[in-house]
Amino acid sequence: MVDTKQTKTIGEHYAAAELARRGWAPAFTRDGLERTDILAVLTVGDQRRLIEVQVKTTRHPLGSKFSWPLGLKAQGPSQHEREYFVLVAVPTDDASPPRYFIVPRAHLAAAAWIVHMDWLTEPGVPAGQRSAGVDRSRIPVEIFAHYEDRWDLLLVDESKAPVLLPPRLRELALDARVRLPDGHGWHEVLPEWT
Repeated sequence: MVDTKQTKTIGEHYAAAELARRGWAPAFTRDGLERTDILAVLTVGDQRRLIEVQVKTTRHPLGSKFSWPLGLKAQGPSQHEREYFVLVAVPTDDASPPRYFIVPRAHLAAAAWIVHMDWLTEPGVPAGQRSAGVDRSRIPVEIFAHYEDRWDLLLVDESKAPVLLPPRLRELALDARVRLPDGHGWHEVLPEWT
């Protein structure tokens, strides 16, 4: 049985170490602070940029498919321009290094909603066969592939960050069957994908 608290701790410490390697001064927040596991200040250069980081960690055997459960809290709209997720994929093989995916909050929230709603409302699936709510969203690593090791995105405010999600998700966001949730920052104007 996987110890989820231990997995959470592993991911947060890996993320903090990587931030520190890149010139950020990370500080863990106290348990219970929603939306933020690490506050970090950039210590190099002229700017003293402050960011909030939420870490999500998954741990599986090497070669298996990584995915993250991204419930309603993760799907909440951004409260400001400097909220990010660091998704950590930790192989259970201790010789293999972890993988990191740096995703602005609005990008992650959109992906979690779109992927789940597409699955939930997929044409041809008999009615009632799929009923898990969006709070049970689970997103595979492939969705965030272009965010891997994109630590540079932490230097860009959310509204200026390139959207690196698969193009199909943009098409689904425009589809009446899926769309985006009310309250999402992209609900009125959908950005271009790169």
